[in-house]
This record gives sequence, structure tokens and C-alpha cells, in this order.
Amino acid sequence: MKKENKTNKKAVCIMSGGMDSTLSAYMMQNEGYEIIAVHFNYDQRTQTKELECFENICASLHVKQKYILDLDFFKQLGASALTDKTIEVPTQGIEEGVPVTYVPFRNGIFLSMAAAIAEKESAQIISIGVVEEDSSGYPDCREEYIKAMQNAINLGTKEETNIEIKMPLVHLKKSQIVQEALKLNVPLELTWSCYKNEKKACGICDSCRLRLNGFETAGVTDPIPYE
Repeated sequence: MKKENKTNKKAVCIMSGGMDSTLSAYMMQNEGYEIIAVHFNYDQRTQTKELECFENICASLHVKQKYILDLDFFKQLGASALTDKTIEVPTQGIEEGVPVTYVPFRNGIFLSMAAAIAEKESAQIISIGVVEEDSSGYPDCREEYIKAMQNAINLGTKEETNIEIKMPLVHLKKSQIVQEALKLNVPLELTWSCYKNEKKACGICDSCRLRLNGFETAGVTDPIPYE
């Protein structure tokens, strides 16, 4: 039986610079958690922009402790349009099944590394902005999978380490995410979702389509620039 952690409330927030993980971090802060921000550079197409967004969002959240981790493993692995530039990012609409933008076991690897940080920092929470319905068919965005990872993490850590993985957006639609972000005054203009571009979002990749549809359904204008 794991012991209860009595230390200050801390949440390790996996933050890509995107809208979902940013809202998740704001929700954790709103619940009174000290944010420990974690960002991964994995040679993704929009790495420079995502890192810039992460830094700006951390400033907005007044984050005191952050980790920026460089992973060249995914580039060596390839197998995804996000990390292998010989594979085109789809722009014809949402694909059936698991799309080519899926990075093999990415969230599993991210959660494992976040767990190591959480154990070191005596954090009670790992926050991840997975969304099941709008996840583009990614198998590592499912609630069942994240819960299984939580169980594995607690089995593989010290007795006094007791980590809960929070996924506050998992059952929300993109329009609901936009609405929740507006309620918490999340600076959506600092976030980025495009899979292809770093200056102006393409507006036609799966991620842009999901984002734009969410804003349209919510009845508000997306503040980031598009081609």
C-alpha cells in the first residue's frame, strides 16, 4: 500500500505548446497546484515554434521549475509524418484509423519521463492534455491506456511515491476545450497546433482542422495566424 504524500501540492505538466496541454496546466494551477512544466524536443517539424510557445506559456503561468528534454530517439525511429520529412503530413481531412502523424508510443515515453521527474520532485500529479474523441485516432490518447500507465508507474516507484495522472480534457470536444480555456483566461494566442508550419498555421492539416472547427463551433475567432 502506497503511503500518502504530505508535501506541497505539485503537478508535473507535460506541455507541448498546444491548446490542450496548456489548458490542462491552467486547470492544475487553478486547483492550487505548483506547476512543474515539462517540454519535449523530439525533432518534430514545428519544434522551434512549439518550444517558443512553451516558454511564453510558462512565463504566463509564472512557472518556477521547468524541464526541456531533448530526445533524438524519435528522429532515428521515424515512422511518423511529424518526425520523418519523407512522409507527407496529410491535408485532405481526418484519416480513418491511426494516421501517419501518430508517433509510436510517444505519450508512453513522455509519461515515463514525467514520472521520473514527479518522483524526484515529490509531485502528486502528472497532467497530460489527451483528448479521446478528437485525438485523430491516436491509441495513446485513450483514457483506458493512461489509467494503465498510472498503475504501472505506481508499481515501479518508491513506496512513498503515489502519482495520479490527470487528463481533465479526455472526454471534451474541441469546442468545449475552447470554451473552458476562455473561462480560465488561457492565452490561446500563445498556443500552436499546426503539424506543418511555424510562422502561419496551414489550416488544412488534421490538427489545424480540429482546432479551427473547435473555435468555429464555440463561436469565437482563433487568435493565431493562418495562411
